[in-house]
Amino acid sequence: MAGVDDFVEADNAEAIISRIEHKSRKIESLLKQGRPVESLKTALEGSPPNTRDERCKSANWIVVHRAIMAIKDFDALFSSLDPEYYDILMKYLYRGLSTGDRPTCDQCLRIHERLTERAGLGCILRTLADTVNTDPGRVELQALLRQMLFVGVRPVRAGDL
Repeated sequence: MAGVDDFVEADNAEAIISRIEHKSRKIESLLKQGRPVESLKTALEGSPPNTRDERCKSANWIVVHRAIMAIKDFDALFSSLDPEYYDILMKYLYRGLSTGDRPTCDQCLRIHERLTERAGLGCILRTLADTVNTDPGRVELQALLRQMLFVGVRPVRAGDL
């Protein structure tokens, strides 16, 4: 698990933003060439390493979002996407779902369904249980999930009350 010292300092945020801008230009070039799958792979590569800087996270989300929205052929996506990127993609899909934007949510749900078929439920659990690089809004959900998974606490259902 990453400690406080493992996170990128704020003064390195500018270097990360610069790399994201370079990646954005490369993705736009791939999209213009009609290569959306390669653009998504490029977007997922080198996601900001252990940074808490919201500017970095937001800038990278914009790049990944652009690539996600361009995907039309899901079979081509999953036939060429390495399994090492499944968990990273799942994190971005949940970020997309949290936007509430209808077209983004629709696309993220379509990819989520295929990704879950391919990677299994473990991908979802790892994403929700990840305590590194998480958004503050997921902290309560993560705590509940850890309770259910590691302590064996059964969640309360409406019928139990």
